[in-house]
Amino acid sequence: MDQIFIKGLEVFANHGVYKEEQEKGQKFLVNATLYFDTAKAGRSDELTDSVDYGKVCQLINDFMTQYRMNLLETIANRLARKILMAYPELEAVTLEIEKPQAPIPLPFDNVSVKIHRSWHTAFIAFGSNMGDRMAYINDAIANLKADMRCEVKKVSKFVESKPYGGVEQDNFYNGVLELRTLLEPKELLEFLQAEEKHAGRVRKEHWGPRTLDLDILYFDDMVIETDSLTIPHVDMQYRDFVLVPLNEIAPYKRHPLIGLTTKEMLRKLKDSYVTQK
Repeated sequence: MDQIFIKGLEVFANHGVYKEEQEKGQKFLVNATLYFDTAKAGRSDELTDSVDYGKVCQLINDFMTQYRMNLLETIANRLARKILMAYPELEAVTLEIEKPQAPIPLPFDNVSVKIHRSWHTAFIAFGSNMGDRMAYINDAIANLKADMRCEVKKVSKFVESKPYGGVEQDNFYNGVLELRTLLEPKELLEFLQAEEKHAGRVRKEHWGPRTLDLDILYFDDMVIETDSLTIPHVDMQYRDFVLVPLNEIAPYKRHPLIGLTTKEMLRKLKDSYVTQK
């Protein structure tokens, strides 16, 4: 990915843990790397096809002088998201916030925090089999669209499916959406669980009925396994109510562990049904 560099942008602002720092202020230096495909701008020679780094510098200055924060880590993380939301054509940003006048009673050259933040692509499976199923799903999708940290790129058609897991209950409406997001995996999980709670979901029975079910199928090509989150989603290759809508919007998305595309996994699943018969 092409890069635009901003080095040593000087900003006088009032950040710091100590009261004196927030009252008197001090100098900060900002280094930013903007990740952006410059090919179109290179052909057209038009600023409208590029990222106006002068305006990015002004955004950085305005953000850092408008707010007061204790930690460089907070400044860097919030500023990175601010830049990416203001310029969605950017794929990522690396930010380093330097504090050359930090209150350290020892000789030092500089103190800084450096982070890298980017847009991610996630695929979310949704389902409901209680109450107004379509309303629960559509409300959740609308809330994703309304969040500035998220962009819903594609939504599959709804498919009606029988319950999975052997628990007797009503049929589900299921589907899959593609999401471009600034949220990290754990943040996205918390966001989706908040949506489920808002829809009145109660987790009483494994594979039981639910007003709303939102599961992360993929997050970029990451492989994550923690107590609270597993990506790619477990056993998705055996679930036609996941593969059918996923195949509609991402037939060539490849499973990072199995190595098969959605289309190939769906064909393999259908072949297994024929074999079983």
